[in-house]
Amino acid sequence: MKKIIIASTSTIHGGEPLDYLLDELQVFFSDTSEILFIPYARPSGITHDDYTSKVRKAFEKINKTVIGIHEFENPKDALKQAKGIFTGGGNTFVLVNQLYKNDLIDTIKSVVKNGTPYLGTSAGSNICGLTINTTNDMPIVYPPSFKTFGFVPFNINPHYLDPDPTSKHMGETRETRIKEFHQFNTQPVVGIREGSWLEVNGDSIILKGTHDARIFEYNQPPYEVNTETDLSDLK
Repeated sequence: MKKIIIASTSTIHGGEPLDYLLDELQVFFSDTSEILFIPYARPSGITHDDYTSKVRKAFEKINKTVIGIHEFENPKDALKQAKGIFTGGGNTFVLVNQLYKNDLIDTIKSVVKNGTPYLGTSAGSNICGLTINTTNDMPIVYPPSFKTFGFVPFNINPHYLDPDPTSKHMGETRETRIKEFHQFNTQPVVGIREGSWLEVNGDSIILKGTHDARIFEYNQPPYEVNTETDLSDLK
């Protein structure tokens, strides 16, 4: 049975990495003391080692050991043996490109669908949807495909931002970008605000955290859903 947390971000404003989620993660990863970390998204271009070190410090607060997948000679075997997986944020295109390069997409899909707990934040959440076409990131590399895990039957837009009526910024809003997406695609998009996440247990998908989410469906006006809303029927 799938057991997944799809979080908008690892760090909310003014906090430390994963602090707002640690109580949840203590329970979520209760059956393992070791987390396999996938650092491929490389935020700000940092190395896999440096990124893993940052995550390791966060998980030490709940007495979990973190090992980077890049430390293994055979990453597929590492995934098959893992008791918990975390994919962090950064650049979604860089992340997906590396996952395809190492031929890990199907392996991750298989182990997670068979019950290995999976935590994704930001880019690591984008890949839980049907495609990465609603990421906020620049396409600085070109992965073989934009299709990803499909753990949920819709797309994700992490770090969802509402329009600021006082801003003088003339660029497109997130809502505008997603409406552009729906000119060419039909799957729903869930905009997850900072401090909130989707909790997946089998076929159940529940919005958790401190903020509502914004839902975009093809040829429909966007709408808000409250935290604790069941999104299992959103397709």
